[in-house]
Amino acid sequence: MKITYDKEAGAAYVQLVDEVRDDEASTQVHSIETPGRKGEIIIDFDAEGRILGVEILGAKDVLREETLALAERL
Repeated sequence: MKITYDKEAGAAYVQLVDEVRDDEASTQVHSIETPGRKGEIIIDFDAEGRILGVEILGAKDVLREETLALAERL
């Protein structure tokens, strides 16, 4: 598992597999709002319906500081 964080975009990505190729995420589930509508979650799936990773928009507002501290900065 790998976590990256783009401070400028306010987005974090939790990658659940070793590598996600550009064309591998065949399906995305959008617009899962967090409680209080502070952020949004997008889930990437491969062609077989397995989860590749999770994008978190508004990451600073919905993730703990210690989680963001572990993230690789982009």
